[in-house]
Amino acid sequence: MSKEKQTEQMTNGGGFVAALDQSGGSTPKALALYGVEADAYNGEAEMFDQIHAMRTRIIKSDAFTGARVVGAILFEMTMDRDVDGVPTAQYLWDSCGVVPFLKIDKGLADEANGVQLMKPIDGLDTLLEKAVSKGIFGTKMRSVINQASSKGIKANVAQQFELAGDILAHGLMPIVEPEININMEDKSDAEDMLRDAILASLDMVPEGQQVMLKLTLPEAANQYKALVDHPKVMRVVALSGGYNRDEANRRLSENSGMIASFSRALTEGLSAQQSEAEFDATLDASVGSIHAASVAG
Repeated sequence: MSKEKQTEQMTNGGGFVAALDQSGGSTPKALALYGVEADAYNGEAEMFDQIHAMRTRIIKSDAFTGARVVGAILFEMTMDRDVDGVPTAQYLWDSCGVVPFLKIDKGLADEANGVQLMKPIDGLDTLLEKAVSKGIFGTKMRSVINQASSKGIKANVAQQFELAGDILAHGLMPIVEPEININMEDKSDAEDMLRDAILASLDMVPEGQQVMLKLTLPEAANQYKALVDHPKVMRVVALSGGYNRDEANRRLSENSGMIASFSRALTEGLSAQQSEAEFDATLDASVGSIHAASVAG
């Protein structure tokens, strides 16, 4: 029953997806922005304890519920940990009404043809089986586009959809994320190429199956409307990609049918030094603004 409810929420729910999936490479920066400097922890294990404490504080806040946050993306180590003695994914759904997703990629390969593909994901089937056993609804995998290279973008999208097929075979919902670098000079050209490459790949998705898409906020409003409206797309979510929250919200509100899946823009302004009241008020304002931009279209 929960799978049906989760599918309904991800298809039609009015809200956004929280990206709580910082991995080893991005965790020190996320902690520093949160007011936890490198000298506050000793080694990787303590660093991950600190980031889990931050995520737990967010998840347990009264501001973080399915009324405005329809889903959340977790790092594998977060999935493997508990919140108040309950496995994180189970806590998200049972206590918050938030649909849990899992980041599965293992980082980026070196750039070729203007893009960075994903590194091989060793043990993918085992990871996906574990995700199913933990109550995960879907997965997320990120690759990057740095230039408007038709050859590179087609290869990037092909890799994403090949993996999406494996994920669907395990009964999970793939979030396909070919991120476009916001600092590209030819960003709008790359967005045209990306839209067309995704449309071509969607034609090969079996009837009756769907994927989700996570895309950089575009230069032209409703650039991805054909993807939003596509019957094989459950939802199109937007990554903030380095835009601050106000700019990300402004761009998002111009794109009908897209909802947010923000990370840094979500946690902007949160601090380990805040009192619980200050923290909750800051998070509530952040969630409120991102929710408003997500439902504006």
